[in-house]
This record gives sequence, C-alpha cells and structure tokens, in this order.
Amino acid sequence: MFHAASSSARATGPSSAPPSRAPLPTQSSGQGVPSPRAPQPDKPPAKQRDAFFDNAKYLAIVLVAMGHSWEPLKGGHRTLEAAYMFVYAFHMPAFILISGYFSRNFDMRPDRLKRLVTGVVVPYVVFETVYVLFKRAIGGDSGLPISLLDPWYLTWFLAALFIWRLTTPIWKLVRWPVPLAIVIAMLASVSSDIGDDLDLQRVLQFLPFFVIGLSMRPEHFQMLRRREVRVLSVPVLVGGFAVAWWAVPRMNASWFFHRDSAQELGVPWWCGPVMVLALLGCSLLLTAGFFAWVPRRTMWFTTLGAGTLYGYLLHGFFVKAADYRGWYDQTWLHRPFGEVFVTLAAGVLVTALCSPPVRKVFRFVMEPEMAWAFKRDAAALARERARA
Repeated sequence: MFHAASSSARATGPSSAPPSRAPLPTQSSGQGVPSPRAPQPDKPPAKQRDAFFDNAKYLAIVLVAMGHSWEPLKGGHRTLEAAYMFVYAFHMPAFILISGYFSRNFDMRPDRLKRLVTGVVVPYVVFETVYVLFKRAIGGDSGLPISLLDPWYLTWFLAALFIWRLTTPIWKLVRWPVPLAIVIAMLASVSSDIGDDLDLQRVLQFLPFFVIGLSMRPEHFQMLRRREVRVLSVPVLVGGFAVAWWAVPRMNASWFFHRDSAQELGVPWWCGPVMVLALLGCSLLLTAGFFAWVPRRTMWFTTLGAGTLYGYLLHGFFVKAADYRGWYDQTWLHRPFGEVFVTLAAGVLVTALCSPPVRKVFRFVMEPEMAWAFKRDAAALARERARA
C-alpha cells in the first residue's frame, strides 16, 4: 500500500548481492613482496524505482484523502455517496495489492525483519498513541484509552500489513494461496466473535488482495498497461460508478470497510460469504481499470509515491480536526461548490504531506534507523572483518 509499499520494495524486493570479498594480495615472482591489489569491480547501479507503482500509490492516496474528506458531507447527497462507495470499492484494494506485490521476496532474514519493525511496527505504536491523545485533546473524548490492540482510525492498515507480511512465507509455501485466502475471508465474514483486536476482521477480509499481489508477476502489470485494456476499462469504471449510484439507497456502505461480520451488519450469515465474493470481483475489476489509467512514465508527482505512508497517516489529523471543530457545519460546504472545494483541498493537502520536506521532518518516526535496538548481523560483521 503507499510508502509502506515503497519501503517494502526496498526491504523485500530483489536484494543486491552481498559485497564480494576483496581479493587476497598475490606474491610477485622472486621478490616475496605483495603486488598491488587488483582493481575492484564497480558496484552494480542501484535498482531504479518503477514510475508506474509510485504513480499508482500517489493517485490512490489522493483518492483515500478525498474519500475521508467526503465522509462528513455525503449524508443525503446521492451523487457524493455514490462517489464515496465507488472510490472505497478499489482504493484500499489497490494499495493492498501493491503491498503484496512488493512483499514477494519477504522472508525471515534479519535485515528484512528489522525493516518490518522500523517501517511498520514503530509507526503503528507512535501513531496509535498520538491519535488517541489527539482525540482526547481536540475531540473531547478524555476517556478514550490508549490500546495498541485496538487500532483507531487509520492505523489499522499498519497492523494488517505487519500480520500479512509475517505470513508471507506461508502463502508462498501452500499450493493454492489465493483460493485459501478467499475461503478465510468468507469464513471471517460470518464470525461475529472475532472481536476488534488488531482489527482482525479487516485483516482477514482484505487478505485476498494481499495474497493476489503476492501471486502477481511483472507481466501481469504489463498486461494492464496495454492500450486495449485501457479502452475496455472505460465502460468498467463508468459502469462501476453507475452501480454505486444505484446501490446508494439499497446497500450499506459499511460492506466496503470489511470491518464487520454479516451478523453485525444485521443480515443473515450467508450474506457474508456472498458479499465477500461479489465485492472481491467488483474491486478487482475496478482496481484493474484504475491501474490501466495510471501513467507509466515519470510525472511531476512520481517522487511523491515514495511518501504515501506519510500522507496517509498525517492527513487524518486534519480531517478529524475539521470534523471535531465543526468546520464541516458551514452551509456552503454542503453545496456543489463547497464539495468541490473540499475535494480539491484534500488532494492538495495530501500532496503536500507526501512531499520531501515533510518526509524529512517526520522520517525519525516513519523510517527510524534504530541501530541501537538491534544486534549487528553476524554475516555483515564477517564480511567487514574480511575486508579489513
């Protein structure tokens, strides 16, 4: 998903080969004096980022911010509610699928586990705590407890990403990972006793998208970039919005959050598995349509794709502050001009929060080094001694 996906690309993508051991000095004939060391081969160039994925993450995080900004405005406005349902059908599935794709090479190697802790666990602990303190101070909920087991607002994704990535070796081991993940999601949808710990209901119901990402290969994304796929995606996306407009008075939008069982939504248990399959199919179609229109070349916003976790976690403070302070109560915001203004403001805000200056300020939280907290890797130490 976003910078999390970007970070995992560095941590779980194809790793560069370990530094080769320096050649031992050779003896020159008859002198017994070491000859000069042979020149070291140039280091292979760092693998370049794929502009397509950075563009996809940036555009998806903009849609996330816009969707959150619509939530206080959408009541009673059918078109805005349709846009809300339409966007929620694919923006998180797209993030999760990308996160799974860049987790393909994750294993229990120490450097990758370290990256998982510093890039996912630490931001989760920090923002889960800060969000609760923020709600106490701004929202007036002084009794809200700090609980690292009950993610609040946006932090659920970090908890889910941690669990998904830890289980990656299992999904690479089983014979049919995607069908198995779908069955687990279907069973979760009828399990009302799962509870709220680590938002496990969401973890399990969104799991198929992560596992599908794990199972994808570069050629699958190449197929989505073909011109004919782009053309076919137009009626798919238009039809998706039309279905959302039709569904507004007929369907509970909470299905798109994947955080409740069927019983908790007040419907028979069998609706859970049916809706999991139906929404999975719809989300994959819309996600494919979204990817088809993501630019493949470097754009002005491409570099912002590396900072989507920053935009994701930080924009929540602004959205919640606007809600707590009653800014959405302004009458003009509930008219077409106001709704367009809020939408554009959300896009500009999250764009700024993904920018390099903001990332530089908050890197100590999002990407801490924390060398003091980890043992040195024995293999790395051995290589250093060999080069000395």
